Order: sequence, then structure tokens, then C-alpha cells
Amino acid sequence: MNTPNESAPFPDSTTVVPELVFGDYWSPEAVSNLIRSKCACGETPSFLFLGKKETGLLREHLAEVFGNDAVATLHDTYYMGLEVVEIEVESFFFTGGRKTVRTLQYPLARRPAARDREIEALWQFRI
Repeated sequence: MNTPNESAPFPDSTTVVPELVFGDYWSPEAVSNLIRSKCACGETPSFLFLGKKETGLLREHLAEVFGNDAVATLHDTYYMGLEVVEIEVESFFFTGGRKTVRTLQYPLARRPAARDREIEALWQFRI
């Protein structure tokens, strides 16, 4: 006899509690503090999920710096290293996903470690 598999429902904007609530303006400090609080062991969030209200506030914030034409849409936009994803709800703010720091991809990671010349000279074999 086949029984239907009951799976847990997918999270949505009604079951996930927003991590920040904005008033009338965008707060870069609050977003930065939230991102820092969620970083651990070289992992950071990768997505910034925003509702309509928060999307509008972010557009206003970015328009102050880059102009209105530059932020007509937030499609393929990154803010503080997080990809912005617009959600079709009135108000929502959540950071999610996970990205790891890949040290082998950073140019500084490819450099050899600094060495003390005096100590290294003691270990060199000279003929």
C-alpha cells in the first residue's frame, strides 16, 4: 500500500521571521552588523531577500550615490557582497544561503609566506 509522503512545507515569508525591520530609511550599518553576526568559520550569507518596501528603500539609498537611472532595477545586483533577491511580499528582510571563503582564489593566498632572511640563511647549504 502506498502512503503519501508528508514533507515539511517550504519556508515562506509568513513562516520565516524577518531579520531586520526598517522604518523610513535604509540602514547600511544595521545590514553590515547583521551580515557580520551571521559570519562564522569563513562562511558568509550569499543572498539578501527583500520585500517590496525594503527593495524601494534600497533603491532610494543606492540612487543617492549612483543616480536614479543606475538603480531602475535590482536584477543581478549585489549589495555588501550579497546577491539581492526581490520577494513579492509587502515587507521582508532576510539573509540566507552560504558561501565560503576560497583562499586559493585570492591572489594573496598564492604568495609564499614572508621569511626571515637571517634564519633562512642559517638553513641554506652553501658550497
